[in-house]
Amino acid sequence: MKIEQLYTGCLAQGAYYIESDGEVAIIDPLREIQQYIDKAKVDNAKIKYILETHFHADFVSGHVDLAKKTGATIVFGPGALTEYNIHSAKDGEELKLGKVTIKVLHTPGHTLESATYLLKDENGKDHAIFSGDTLFLGDVGRPDLAIKSDLTKEDLAGMLFDSLRTKIMPLADDVIVYPAHGAGSACGKNLSKETVGVLGEQKKTNYALRADMTKAEFVKEVLDGIAPPPQYFAKNALLNKMGYDDFDTVLKTGDIALNPEEFEAIANQESALVLDVRSQADFIKGHIPNSIFIGLNGGFAPWVGALIKDIKQPIILVVPEGKSAEAVTRLSRVGYDNTLGYLNGGLEAWQEAGKDIDTLESISAEEFANRAKSETLNILDVRKDGEYQASHLEDVQHLSLDVINEKMKDLSKDKTYYVHCAGGYRSVIAESILKARGFNNLIDVEGGFAAIKNTDLKTTDFVCPSTL
Repeated sequence: MKIEQLYTGCLAQGAYYIESDGEVAIIDPLREIQQYIDKAKVDNAKIKYILETHFHADFVSGHVDLAKKTGATIVFGPGALTEYNIHSAKDGEELKLGKVTIKVLHTPGHTLESATYLLKDENGKDHAIFSGDTLFLGDVGRPDLAIKSDLTKEDLAGMLFDSLRTKIMPLADDVIVYPAHGAGSACGKNLSKETVGVLGEQKKTNYALRADMTKAEFVKEVLDGIAPPPQYFAKNALLNKMGYDDFDTVLKTGDIALNPEEFEAIANQESALVLDVRSQADFIKGHIPNSIFIGLNGGFAPWVGALIKDIKQPIILVVPEGKSAEAVTRLSRVGYDNTLGYLNGGLEAWQEAGKDIDTLESISAEEFANRAKSETLNILDVRKDGEYQASHLEDVQHLSLDVINEKMKDLSKDKTYYVHCAGGYRSVIAESILKARGFNNLIDVEGGFAAIKNTDLKTTDFVCPSTL
């Protein structure tokens, strides 16, 4: 038996490859599926099952394409309804994979069809669970994504409580836990940075698995502090239920080199969004006017999903050399399949064609501190609510990047704003969006709050009540 976790940091997502005696199961595959086919070929094995723990909301799974290319059976938990062929497993059903067995545990709560897959070794001993979004390390899945007219988030939280206590907590402490996500995912509140654990440790440390917890206490705690889900979650879940365009086609039509004239024509005629995925430093130095920055070297796909409201939006790319296919692929992971090409030769080719570029003003944290001491500045903090509440500069305006499209009416185009996030990535995203909407007086604080804290500017820090 071989188990391999294939972890994707940008999505904080774990897919899994299980092989036994020439047969393979893939759990929660990514959109680009060739990697799984190649692994099976190296092992001289056949992909038999594609196991989906639930209808994912934070990424588009590769299950449909993988089934078409391999003939493998797509398996969901009880009650899953799709527009393509699946095996909707029964609770307790056992699937044979080579010399091992995978038992389907129906664990509703995160979603109604959520399933945990219990892997039994050759001797029938419980070896590991692939818990999807039912159980994370340090947390559990949010129960507010499958709300219906007759079903509340409290109802789903109650189901999750029962699932954990009847299906997962009775398992032995030495059972390995392979979750679908780690820290950085919006599918839970307090996920661990670790991506593999053991159940016994979770019983000791995970608040949601406290043995003395009542259902009412669980519902209250699991729902406390949940931020609204990103707008693309419902759209990705629908794609995972209904099906989607073939990834090979998406890559072929998106990874097309465009000269500056073609690029500009598509931007104008197709109302395409110019998405610049280079580093924030490169974007600051020069970029196409009205382009939006979301760099590949950051939380790229989740920020695309959070900020680009139309999942069918035509997109053309400004990319680092050799990164066009990667950019198209990572957009497709969250369902943005309408990429129409990239600027061949990058910004240098754009300038050589005689076309204008724009820049952003950026200053060091030290220069920012000097200015703040000598004059009153309009400071804009675009970090998340929790980061701001933990520690922030005095007399700043807080506007989380998550809601900048909806809340920019609270800003004035007549003011000059000094913008910072935690480290410098999100502030440039915010500035690109604001600048495209006519906010021309923006100054980026290089290094963000991490650098600002090293100056002598005063901050307001949260003090835990228990320490007062």
